Amino acid sequence: MRRLINQNPGKGSALLIGALPFILLLVIYLVSSAIRLEANPSDKLLPSLQSMVETMHYYAFQADRRTGEFLLWADTLASLERLGLGVGLSALLGLFVGIAVGTIPYIRSGAGPLLSAFSLIPPLAILPVLFIIFGLGETAKVVLIVFGIAPFIARDIALRVTELPREQIIKAQTLGASSWLLVLRVILPQMWPRLIDSVRLSLGAAWLFLIAAEAIAATNGLGYRIFLVRRYLAMDVIIPYVLWITFLAYLMDYLLRLLSQKAFRWYHAGGNN
Repeated sequence: MRRLINQNPGKGSALLIGALPFILLLVIYLVSSAIRLEANPSDKLLPSLQSMVETMHYYAFQADRRTGEFLLWADTLASLERLGLGVGLSALLGLFVGIAVGTIPYIRSGAGPLLSAFSLIPPLAILPVLFIIFGLGETAKVVLIVFGIAPFIARDIALRVTELPREQIIKAQTLGASSWLLVLRVILPQMWPRLIDSVRLSLGAAWLFLIAAEAIAATNGLGYRIFLVRRYLAMDVIIPYVLWITFLAYLMDYLLRLLSQKAFRWYHAGGNN
C-alpha cells in the first residue's frame, strides 16, 4: 500500500503545484479589482493591472521631474547598498562571535548570556536610540540591520560549532593542532555553508529592519517610497514595490543557495538545501 507520505511529485508536477497558489492569488486579485473598479472607476484600493504596469513604467524608465532620477532604480540601489552593508557586517560579526562562543568555554561562559540577551531585544524598539546616537544618516539604518540579525547569526553559528562531532576535535588535538589551527583548519571550513544558511534565514528580518528605518528617516529607498506615497493611497505604486521587494529577496535567497551548492558540494551531499 502506497502511503501519501512516501509519494513525491515529479519535477513538472512540483513546478505546477508550486505555481498554483500564485495563480490563484492573481485570479482572486484581478476579479476583486474588476468588481471594485466597475462599481467605482476612481477606486484606489485595488488598482487594475494596467494601471500598475503604467505607473511602474514611469518609475523605471522616465526621469523624475524633480530629481532627474529613475525612481525605481535609484530606490533599489539605495536599499540594496544599505542591506548589503548591513547583512555583510552581520555575517562577519556573527561568524567570528559564533565560532568564539561555540569553541572556547571561557568566552561561552562570559559572552553567551550577553549574546542571548541581545538577541531577545526587539530591534525596532531601540530604533529611536540608534537615531539619537548615530543621527539620521546611513549609519543608523545599517546598525539597525546589524543589531537585528547579527545576534541570531552568532547564536546559530555557535550552536552549529557545538554540534560538530567531538571526534574531529579530539583527533585534531591528538595530531598536535593548537586552538588557533583547530579553529582555522577544522571549524571554520565547516561553518561557511552554515553561515550562508543563517544569512538566508535572516534575510526576511533584514528587509523588515531596512524598510522600517527607511520609513522613518530617509530621502530615498524602497521603504521610503512606499511610506511616502501611502498618504495618497497610491496602491498602484505600493503593490508593485512590495512585489519588487519580494522578488529581490527571493533572488538573493536563490543566489545564496546556488553559491552554497556550488562552493560546498560536500555539505549538500547530505541532503541539506
